[in-house]
Amino acid sequence: MATVSLEQVRKVYPNGHVGVDDASFAIADGELLVLVGPSGCGKTTLLRMIAGLESISAGTLRIDGRVVNDVAPKDRDIAMVFQNYALYPHMTVAENLGFGLHLRGKPRQEIERRVREAARLLELEQRLDARPAALSGGQRQRVALGRALVREPKVFLLDEPLSNLDARLRLSMRVEIARLHRRLGTTTIYVTHDQVEAMTLGERIVVLDGGKIQQIDTPMNLYDKPANLFVAGFLGSPAMNLLRGRLQRDNGWRLELDDTVLALGALPVQATALEAWRARDIVLGVRPEDLQPVAPPMAALEATVEVIEPVGNEVFLNLRFGDRHLVSRVPPQQMPAPCTTLHLGMNEERLHFFDAQNGRRIA
Repeated sequence: MATVSLEQVRKVYPNGHVGVDDASFAIADGELLVLVGPSGCGKTTLLRMIAGLESISAGTLRIDGRVVNDVAPKDRDIAMVFQNYALYPHMTVAENLGFGLHLRGKPRQEIERRVREAARLLELEQRLDARPAALSGGQRQRVALGRALVREPKVFLLDEPLSNLDARLRLSMRVEIARLHRRLGTTTIYVTHDQVEAMTLGERIVVLDGGKIQQIDTPMNLYDKPANLFVAGFLGSPAMNLLRGRLQRDNGWRLELDDTVLALGALPVQATALEAWRARDIVLGVRPEDLQPVAPPMAALEATVEVIEPVGNEVFLNLRFGDRHLVSRVPPQQMPAPCTTLHLGMNEERLHFFDAQNGRRIA
């Protein structure tokens, strides 16, 4: 196992495009850290720089305290699992698992021991003589993971390893990866564009956009205290509701929108921070679970039901509020018909406020 640290790491391509800009963070020994963001945000580029598959334009990369900027991939003691399984079709599962060890000249008994151990961990013992064509998608992905496991590296790098699997298999493989990491305790860096994967797997998450780090924190801190509008809108399914307007205060706080006014109440938790924002434009963020149907006297706004999405243990109400789209997450219940007007209240203690100019959280 090992620590990994990046200090102002930067990647600039020959055409001038900045793939990663000033990335600085450290990964603790045994930690599972997730890099998440939309396509093209720089997460895979960052992972490939750690692996040595992309050169570093500037900054310093250390693995276990050793600067590895110019160290060849094979000498970094890392193992990488790619998006595609990259298995040799003519080899059995056992041969695929042990191939990298053969290349490194490991003794036969050592290879057999490591292959058996990896097969046991991944429940592949009954498939060691099978070839990839005879395996399911989940089994192939486990073989790809096992090929990295047998290396016993200091650091695991996983580049969207579940993206080729169907939804149900992704869920089970996600649990397997979490269980495997808990058992092995190997330092792991996991890349995904799927926020659910990031939230459920990561001990900490690095959120990237446009090559820049937007926020680094634990999953629940990212959800409860997003640093800016990008993080607020990216993490959460359904996404946070965002309303832009001018903040005012008389007897209570209110948000003046183009076509209406929202009463926000006393806001005891946020009042001190908001004083400097009176008569200024802000963005109000409300999570779907904090926007609930209420009796008319308690309502902050009225919206029209457009689409109802029952998903079993909860229901998503897609609403039209003027020219804005809102979502409310409610427990299963007797639902109103489409085109019905609903009165909705907001949980004052869980409202989020952002600077309308730069998108930063008003703390």
